Amino acid sequence: MASNLTGTVALVTGASSGIGAATARRLAEHGAAAALVARRRDRLADLAAEIEKAGGTALAVEADITDRAQAEAAVQQTVDRFGRLDTLVNNAGLMLLGPVLDADAEDWDRMIAVNVQGLLSTTRAALPHLLQAAEEGPRRVADIVNISSIAGRVAWSGYGVYNLTKFGVNGFTESLRQEVTRRHVRVGVLEPGGVATELGSHNDHKPEVREAINSFYEQTEVLAPEDIADGVAYMVTRPRHASVGELWIMPTDQA
Repeated sequence: MASNLTGTVALVTGASSGIGAATARRLAEHGAAAALVARRRDRLADLAAEIEKAGGTALAVEADITDRAQAEAAVQQTVDRFGRLDTLVNNAGLMLLGPVLDADAEDWDRMIAVNVQGLLSTTRAALPHLLQAAEEGPRRVADIVNISSIAGRVAWSGYGVYNLTKFGVNGFTESLRQEVTRRHVRVGVLEPGGVATELGSHNDHKPEVREAINSFYEQTEVLAPEDIADGVAYMVTRPRHASVGELWIMPTDQA
């Protein structure tokens, strides 16, 4: 396929499955070298091999981005290998649902660590390299895409802290967009509705929550991870003068 990401480098967090894996594949198809960041090294190795077999370039980086030092090291390892960084996709996420009353505070800590602190640490480490890429080419533009959720737009009972993290991602994205977009580091948020990923399985230890999630998926023709990957690719392949600040992708049954 004709590509306009050739010569660029993209780092995708949460790349071992679902939206992250699909996004890494899609950006590699567009010509970007893909740094695959997640905790499950075996899955990353398989995905890297798949991308390279298809003619792309990939680097598997095992890291837990809730540890700031590991997030920073993942970015540095990417730059050391490829010499630059042009695109950051903050996709890693955790969804643990349930009422606030009698909630497990450790669930809250885990969500905040991944959805907020991990995103912040990775972004902070990547931003100097992205600003440099925007100045030096080959496209003279760089991108940050933060994967949020419809739960960053609408709050529901039982989603309280997940809502908090995703509303926070949306607010941070808009603030950073205003800070750096005129330096041609475009910052955008992508908010999916229901997607067929492992996200719901994070609640397997809560039968009542898992039952409600299963019921939704049985009644709704949900999105595929590739649908979200297509949205990310659309955002980062726009001409230099065009910036997509927000993209909301919903299943037709859910919208």
